[in-house]
Amino acid sequence: MDSCMMKIVEDLTLTNRVFCSKGYDEVIEYLRKLLPFEVNGYEGCSCNGWVIPPSWDLKEAKIFHDGRLVWDGMSHPLAVIALSSPFRGKVSKAELLEHLYFDARYDHVIPYHFRQLYRPWKRSWGFCLPRKLYDSLPEGDYDVVIETIESSGCLKVPEFTIQGRSDLCFAFVAHLDHPGMANDDLCGCAVGVELFRRLSRMKTNYSYKLLLVQEMTGSEFYWNFSNPKNKNKIFEGLFIEMLGSKTGLVYQQSQLGASNIEWALTKALEDLKLPFRKEPFRGAVCNDENIWEAYGVPMASISRFPYPEYHCDLDNPSIISQEMMGEALDTLLRTVTLLDSSAMVSKRFKGTICLSNPDYNLYMDPGQPAYGEEGDENATRWNKLMEAIPLLSAPVCGKRLASEFGLPEKSVMDYLARWKEKGLLDISFMDDSLSNSCVDHPSETHKCKCSH
Repeated sequence: MDSCMMKIVEDLTLTNRVFCSKGYDEVIEYLRKLLPFEVNGYEGCSCNGWVIPPSWDLKEAKIFHDGRLVWDGMSHPLAVIALSSPFRGKVSKAELLEHLYFDARYDHVIPYHFRQLYRPWKRSWGFCLPRKLYDSLPEGDYDVVIETIESSGCLKVPEFTIQGRSDLCFAFVAHLDHPGMANDDLCGCAVGVELFRRLSRMKTNYSYKLLLVQEMTGSEFYWNFSNPKNKNKIFEGLFIEMLGSKTGLVYQQSQLGASNIEWALTKALEDLKLPFRKEPFRGAVCNDENIWEAYGVPMASISRFPYPEYHCDLDNPSIISQEMMGEALDTLLRTVTLLDSSAMVSKRFKGTICLSNPDYNLYMDPGQPAYGEEGDENATRWNKLMEAIPLLSAPVCGKRLASEFGLPEKSVMDYLARWKEKGLLDISFMDDSLSNSCVDHPSETHKCKCSH
C-alpha cells in the first residue's frame, strides 16, 4: 500500500491548521511539494455574512496555580480554543471555569473548540483540557497567560485542476482545517492528494479538480470570489472526508441523489465488493455539501463517519489505517474510471418527440396486451429508456443509462446514436465509451516516493 498518504497524516496532524495562520500556510507549502496546487487567496472581503478571521498563531499559553503550572496550552493544538483572544491576568477559580472546555464523552481527552473561527466578531479567551483535570482544579486564584500573534487574515484555498479533453469538470473537495486532528479531515486531504497525483500522470476525457477548503467558509469564498473560468465548468462534486478510521464507508447522497458522480461512486463500491452504508443528503455528515448545492452543484460525499474519536485529541495517527485509506483511494480511482470511460449524453430539444413519426423512427414498442402483443421484459426496459430521454435535465453518463435500465451498453449507445443523428442529443466521447479507460485504478500499481 502506498505510504505517502500515511506520511502526510503523520507529518501534519499536530499543526495549527486554523483558518488563517502561519501553520496553515506551512501545511499548504508542504502539500504543494507533492502536488503543484494553485492557491486562491481572499482577504479584506466578506460575503453573505461570512467573515475572514484574523491570522492567528499562539506564542504562549499557560495556567498557573500558586506558581505551579496547571495546564500548558502549547502542549497540543487543541489545548487553547481556536482564535482565543489574548489575555494576561489573575482570575478566581469561578472565573477560570467560565473559560475552560472539556469533552463530556471522556475523562482524559482534549476537545476541539471551533466556534470562534466562524464568529470572529465575538471572541473570548479560553482553554480546552481533560474533564478529569477540570474536575480536580483546587480552589484559589490562577495566573493565566495567552499571548497570540495576529494580523489581517488571508483565507487560502489550494486548487489543483487536471484539464481533460472536455471542460466538463468533476470536483473533489476536502477540508484542510481542524488543527491537531488526523481523520477529520487530514485523511480526506491525503487521499485526495494521492488520487490527483495518479490522475495527473494520465490523459483524461473530462476535467477533474481537487479543492482543499476551510470547512464551509472556504467553499463560500471560493464560489464568491474565485476566477469564473476556474469554477464555472464544475458540473458535479464529491466531498471526501474522514477516510482513515477503522469504521465503515458511508455514501451520502446529493440533495437529489441523482448525480453521475454518485452513480459512479456506488458502482465502484459494488465493483470492488466493499460494504458501505447509504444515507440521504446531510443524513451522515453536514459540511460543505449544502454550500455547493446552493450554488447549483450536486455534491454527494464519502466518509467513514461516525467514529468514536471525533473532534478530540484521540483523533490522531494511531487510529488511522493505511488499509482504510487505500480502500477509499481505490474506490475513488474506480469512480473516475467509470466516469472517464463513459460518453456524456445531453438533450438538445424541449418537450417530447413523436418518436413513431417516420421522420424520427425511434419508437421502442413495449407491445399492446389488448391486441395480443405480449411485450417481454426487455421490450419494457427499452420503452422505459426511450421515455426517460425527454426527461433528462442534465448531462448523463451513457454507462449509467445502460446500467439503470438493465440494457447492454453497446446497444444503448447505438440507440442513442440514432437520436444524435436526428439532432436530438449531443454525445461526448462516444467512440471512447466502450474502450478501456485511460485511468487505471489498483492502488498497488503506483508507488509514491516522498521526500518529506
